[in-house]
Amino acid sequence: MHRPELRTTRLAATGQIRQAWPMDTPESSGPIAFICAMPMELSPLVKKLSLSKTEVNGVKVHRGTLDGRDVVAIVTGMGTKLATEAMERLLDATPVDRVVVVGITGAVENETPIGTLILPEVVVNSATGAEYRPEQLGGGTPHGKMWTGDVLLTDPDVIADLRARGVVSLDMETAAIAESCERRGIPWSVFRVISDRATDGSIDEEVFRLSNQDGTPNGRAVAAYFAKHPGRIPKMAKVAKGAKLATKTAADAAIRAAAGT
Repeated sequence: MHRPELRTTRLAATGQIRQAWPMDTPESSGPIAFICAMPMELSPLVKKLSLSKTEVNGVKVHRGTLDGRDVVAIVTGMGTKLATEAMERLLDATPVDRVVVVGITGAVENETPIGTLILPEVVVNSATGAEYRPEQLGGGTPHGKMWTGDVLLTDPDVIADLRARGVVSLDMETAAIAESCERRGIPWSVFRVISDRATDGSIDEEVFRLSNQDGTPNGRAVAAYFAKHPGRIPKMAKVAKGAKLATKTAADAAIRAAAGT
């Protein structure tokens, strides 16, 4: 039996510290859980780990093993609300030993190459100011802040302010996942990879709406978009190529780090 270390979450907006003392639990009491927002982020994990689709107490998951350890993987959907709901369903359905967030993230400047792995020191919930610190897993040096929010950010002044505050990338789920984990004393880590940039015009509100909230492509919206903007097909093909590279790189990094835990 062991007692996990005391975990603290600093609320940046209030200066308060939230503390949780989880109950004693046996080592490796449950699987490693890989958490993705979209099916495209899950696909390389399923392929590389030969995961099978199944259900655990009514929750749809992909299941398999990694170096003899049980693993499950789920898709939450996009945004903090769906991420929270999916995490709570999973954690109610099965004990989880560790959570690993896997997927893509947007850069806040134009220098970081597409395909760069981001290991944030801090993840910030933009709606509340709450800050969460992932537990390092595997190699690499954590750096900067990941900014989680439900609003697509493209305004140059807003992005510049975030950079000045130490933000290195943007996402829409990680802080919500972190909050669910910390409420239950579950260690969590983040492996997100740059797939696009908030400042280069590759992603705007019109492009953002090409995906359904569950992360699947909106076929009707995609057809209408390219009928309206046929000249953007090469640009969007480049965006898709970057996203594919990012999902593969994120999955590879997460698997390497989780192997042997």
